[in-house]
Amino acid sequence: MKDIHSTPNAPSPARPPSFLQAFLQSEALGGYVLMLAAAAALVVANSGAAATYFDILGTKVGFQVGPILLKETVLHWINDGLMAIFFLLVGLEIKREVLDGQLRGAGRIVLPGVAALGGMAVPAIIYLLVNLGSPDTLRGWAIPAATDIAFALGILALLGSRVPTSLKIFLTALAILDDLGAIVIIALFYTSDLNVFALGMSAALLVCLFCLNRADVTRLTPYLLLGAVLWYFVLKSGVHATLAGVALALTIPLRRQHQGGPHAHSPLHALEHALHKPVALLIVPVFGFANAGVSFAGLGLATLAQPVPLGVALGLFVGKQLGVFGFAWLAIKTGVATLPRHATWIQLYGVALLCGIGFTMSLFIGALAFTDAATVDATKIGVLTGSLASAVVGFLMLRFTGAPDQESDHR
Repeated sequence: MKDIHSTPNAPSPARPPSFLQAFLQSEALGGYVLMLAAAAALVVANSGAAATYFDILGTKVGFQVGPILLKETVLHWINDGLMAIFFLLVGLEIKREVLDGQLRGAGRIVLPGVAALGGMAVPAIIYLLVNLGSPDTLRGWAIPAATDIAFALGILALLGSRVPTSLKIFLTALAILDDLGAIVIIALFYTSDLNVFALGMSAALLVCLFCLNRADVTRLTPYLLLGAVLWYFVLKSGVHATLAGVALALTIPLRRQHQGGPHAHSPLHALEHALHKPVALLIVPVFGFANAGVSFAGLGLATLAQPVPLGVALGLFVGKQLGVFGFAWLAIKTGVATLPRHATWIQLYGVALLCGIGFTMSLFIGALAFTDAATVDATKIGVLTGSLASAVVGFLMLRFTGAPDQESDHR
């Protein structure tokens, strides 16, 4: 992940002073749009338009150019194509935060890193315990291990000054590390049979991309053109196509294009800023609308009590809060980390509850883990239930803990 031309002591590329504020606001807005998209999907899936909705998602579209044939369902184009752009943005954010942001340096990464580890491990364990008697569903263990940063920051934005900025930064860093963990999980555990030729071509293209970085190429066009070809070969290799977005992100240079201006941006910053609004306001909501639709016809409490939805819901609502808060508490009490500035323990616990909102990445992993429609729908029910419970309880806890005291440092 280290940029080839970055140096530890080099000054950070100049950025607008309100970058973090703009980032939080854009993520919050994206969270609201995603909520509307998910609600719309549920309404459509339970209306007279349900048959049309599912038929459109199942329609195959594509093209052929010589030996290159790409023909997939609309749902697969969204999950494998559009979401590759989402993962490209995630990769850019991870690289920037590690080299030039909140995750730079061991001191800053300890608390969100430990909390993210607990927030991935405990939900997975809870899911496995619930599904021990159902071996066919154990493959979904990673579904409740993810946090949806857009949804969570959207809830925090509703709370305004009641939540100190340090906790918003903590949640952002934790969710980014959580995304990194999800990427690793997808690469290691949700990869199908490998096509050696396509995998070799993918590796060769990655070498070319790193060579562009090393040759001081700062124009984005050659990176994006090679990235599109890389996506095709990764799609054909058996590795999930969205990982091409992450791989491309790690080759984008993090250094300034123009050395003179005070607001000069690196290619990485330029691409990240260009992608933020389209991803937050279009791509992720389209994914949510296409994947959140589930019919409630014939469903009852007995459905939620089945191993998959129960394991996912408990993993998100119970596992996330226990894992995030428990591991963070242990790190702080042992002196490895400190409580975020101006934050109280109850506020930290409220943020841990919000980490149980696992919507986007949880639905994505669920679609990778299972192929039969019934189990996929069961996964959606668990994700919606666990995420909704986490959002409501987390919001209420933070809403009624009172505004933080900005003058003191509660450590």
